[in-house]
Amino acid sequence: MAVVELVATTKHFGNVVALDELSLEIPPGTIAMLLGPNGAGKTTAVRCVTGAMAPTGGSVRTFGLDPVVHGEAVRQRIGVVPARPALYDRLTGADNLRYAAQLWEVDRAAERTAVAAERFDITHALDQKVGGYSTGMRARLALARATLHDPDLLLLDEPTAGLDPESSRAVLDLIRGMAREGRTVLMCTHLLLEAEGLADYVVVLDRGITVIAGSPADLTRSLFAGTTVTLSATDPATLDITATLPYVTHYQREWTAVATLDDPARISDLVADLVARGVRLTRVEPRTPSLEELYFAVRSQQEAA
Repeated sequence: MAVVELVATTKHFGNVVALDELSLEIPPGTIAMLLGPNGAGKTTAVRCVTGAMAPTGGSVRTFGLDPVVHGEAVRQRIGVVPARPALYDRLTGADNLRYAAQLWEVDRAAERTAVAAERFDITHALDQKVGGYSTGMRARLALARATLHDPDLLLLDEPTAGLDPESSRAVLDLIRGMAREGRTVLMCTHLLLEAEGLADYVVVLDRGITVIAGSPADLTRSLFAGTTVTLSATDPATLDITATLPYVTHYQREWTAVATLDDPARISDLVADLVARGVRLTRVEPRTPSLEELYFAVRSQQEAA
């Protein structure tokens, strides 16, 4: 059963359409990314998943339940880190966590609080008032608070917004760790670089509509024809044989050679054919488009439609 399932979900604010028949399905143990520009509907979708906002039309299921009808049961299994976490600045980090533990009625609260603080590397700052925390420390505290009750689903809205590169990398590493523990993560972002190498499943939104969805590998196959391979050899001129091979659709050579093949399975054939013809290869590197390239390829298709 999908952890999150939206089917033809719409959400209207007066005459403004925030979600326009949005459909997506997120299986367990997945890091799913909602990508799109500001105003694409990412935050609205997350609020519908938690039941904080009722859809205008369509259906939303979280753990198979309607989060509006079964809100308490759903939210007991969810941890949320909004774009601007509301922390109590006049309280210490420890008091923020203790208060959250009381709200969640967490068993062994002192032990769970200590574990969460250690996981997110804020133990040394627990006695300090949160008003003096850096942006990175506030993000770590918000993550610690969101995971105190050991949720099955984490909803993260722009979790690295405003962070320096070091803090951003640390937060993303922590998200990877939580996914390895079996949690499902749904993360909203408009920063393509932070989604690179992190997402198992990508949904590109624009004006509340799913433009395209799938694994990064699936999106690469659907958006980019053929497979591009970079080649080097001890004698670069010998690589020109590549252009004569029947499964090579494009070839060019400058400092290195770049060939486009009609099928990813042809890479082994390419290596075998070149070696058989006496080419001494020093580099064979299939090229995978970055998430940024995928995203802009999608946008280009939209504009051309």
